[in-house]
Amino acid sequence: MAGWSVRDIPDQGGRSAVVTGANSGLGYVVARELARKGARVVLACRSEARGAAAVERLVGEVPGADVDLARLDLGDLSSVREFATSYHGPLDLLVNNAGVMALPYGTTADGFETQFGVNHLGHFALTGLLLPALLAAPSGARVVTVSSMMHLVGNIDARDLNSERRYRRWLAYGRSKTANLLFTHELARRLEAAGADVVAAAAHPGYAATNLQTAGPRAEGRRAAERLMELGNRVVAQPAAAGALPVLYAATAPGVRPDSFTGPSLAMWRGAPAPSWRAPWTTDDAVAGRLWDASEELTGVSYDALKAV
Repeated sequence: MAGWSVRDIPDQGGRSAVVTGANSGLGYVVARELARKGARVVLACRSEARGAAAVERLVGEVPGADVDLARLDLGDLSSVREFATSYHGPLDLLVNNAGVMALPYGTTADGFETQFGVNHLGHFALTGLLLPALLAAPSGARVVTVSSMMHLVGNIDARDLNSERRYRRWLAYGRSKTANLLFTHELARRLEAAGADVVAAAAHPGYAATNLQTAGPRAEGRRAAERLMELGNRVVAQPAAAGALPVLYAATAPGVRPDSFTGPSLAMWRGAPAPSWRAPWTTDDAVAGRLWDASEELTGVSYDALKAV
């Protein structure tokens, strides 16, 4: 991985990809670089207006790019189902990138705590509904789920997945990112057990400057906190283009192993892609299994396609 960059992305001609949250930040960079290498990319965005602007910008930067826009609201399971139903053909790559961070307490359209609902349950449902398309990919598909070094904040609380007893925004965010890793761990196990030619891997950007950091303070009108986050993005964070590299590596590099976790090489903070340390609770089979069962029950999405492999 030493010095790995976008120049090392293999040719993606003939491959199809879905990138959630692709209208800005990491998702936009990932979509752009996949398209630059020849992939057909669907930008899955909650806001059609922002998504359309991203498509226009991307085509301007990569003339001839094969990109489409589709609406996807991960905080609304009916939108997730509509997106999956509208997708046709094999799918070579699903990048579960979209997310929210440290928001004031709220709930999704289906009544789930927003961070758990969007960051984990929405992607759990999306992956399950797109699984037949992933299994139909001719040369092996990948599911890359974007977690965070903030998963180190804490393990999930299986008794309070929706933070109904007590809500602390950063703990809820960290737990949602732990859920991303537990989901990847269990998905990789189930894919292997079924003999499916699909790799489930995870990645994180370190500290990358995106709009995630400022969204929470802005939603509450906390201007001082918003300015502090903006300052951190300018002074401390690496740019989104650098933060996207671990995701692109996990999505395209040869030999990526199931349940691997790729992040920046320097203290999980910044630098070229490298194997990243992860908290031991993110590879706990029992916890991952319980989260999986709860996620199936909450979303109504089961991975029945694996039974037919």
